[in-house]
Amino acid sequence: MKTILNLLAALSISSSAQLLNAEDWLQFRGTDHRGIADSSKLPTSISSEKNIAWKKSLPGRGLSSPIIIGNRIFLTAASTTDQSRLHIMCFNSDDGTTLWSREFWATGRTICHEKTCVAAPTPASDGKRIYALYSSNDLICLDLNGNLKWMRALMKDYPNASNSLGLASSPIIVSNTLIVQVENDSESFTAGIDLNKGTNIWKFPRTKKANWTSPIKVEKNVVAIQGSEGVSAIEASSGRILWSYGEGAATIPSSVASKDGSTIFIPSNGITALKPRNDNNTPEILWQEPQLRPGTASPIIVDDKIFIINRAGVLNAAKKDTGERLWRLRLEGPFSGSPVASKGHIYIASERKGLLQSVDLSGKEGKITGTIELGETILGTPAIANDSLYVRSDHHLWKISNPK
Repeated sequence: MKTILNLLAALSISSSAQLLNAEDWLQFRGTDHRGIADSSKLPTSISSEKNIAWKKSLPGRGLSSPIIIGNRIFLTAASTTDQSRLHIMCFNSDDGTTLWSREFWATGRTICHEKTCVAAPTPASDGKRIYALYSSNDLICLDLNGNLKWMRALMKDYPNASNSLGLASSPIIVSNTLIVQVENDSESFTAGIDLNKGTNIWKFPRTKKANWTSPIKVEKNVVAIQGSEGVSAIEASSGRILWSYGEGAATIPSSVASKDGSTIFIPSNGITALKPRNDNNTPEILWQEPQLRPGTASPIIVDDKIFIINRAGVLNAAKKDTGERLWRLRLEGPFSGSPVASKGHIYIASERKGLLQSVDLSGKEGKITGTIELGETILGTPAIANDSLYVRSDHHLWKISNPK
């Protein structure tokens, strides 16, 4: 009996390990929220002739990014004229085959600005379940086979937590806690949600002002919450505020942390680099550079540089340690999604024409190495997994990879 139990335990551990690996892309801008996948072997010079592996039709609109676990892609959408039908879909990453699809009716407000939609937030996963949040404030948890585990109508609990433009903040998972940021001109809050039950572990009020930024992981148990007044670092497991920066921040592009969590780069006064503290004291400002002001796209850190795309569609490269600008490269924009990167290349899709662009960062100046015109409006951020790039529009999902 003991041998059998040991064998079952070993199989269980092996199964869990298969659910999570370095190639998985578990939430908005990747598992660590930095937009980097250095283990991937993406094409560095993209073209429509050789790099579109497949194209899959979608049932509704969405700004959300795909998330990827193993060879399964999970994606949300919203359909019908009032966007009240909510979709969660699962596709095979090899060929785009639909593995399953689930539909739910929205319980909250579905009114959005015409540019955005109800399926704006990117879902998150712990490798075992999918947690999908919508602008209607419906929060849905499914297992990887599409079985409903729980559903919560946040609008019923907090009826004033909405705005006429729509909500877009993506939830993230840190320390076995789902961090949900809901901010608007009325009732605003951030909550830590129990992964198994969907109930609040903690919750605290936030400034009553519309905000579309997403929380980011700083280190093991620390999350940074950005809003119009600035940034606060909180302990993910308890909701305890560790420190705050109160000099204001952007309400669309989100912050990004260095890989070791030693520096946070905030869209504030251009870009502000902060050194976090865990002693309830104001973090140290390392540098501020007004010329590095981002547009809609969030900044990204690649090696020793920070990259920012401004409102004019110009990619700016600067030293991560000082903020000194090194070079500028005009891309074809405008951009609503954020860049992702792999092995010294940035990938970003423009709003108009869905022009996917790859940029080589290895030289003294940036160089566009390839483009693919997808022919549809792209508002979301790409995802990277399994040596492939996944890009979605309101109508299709594409897989971009090296030819086999």
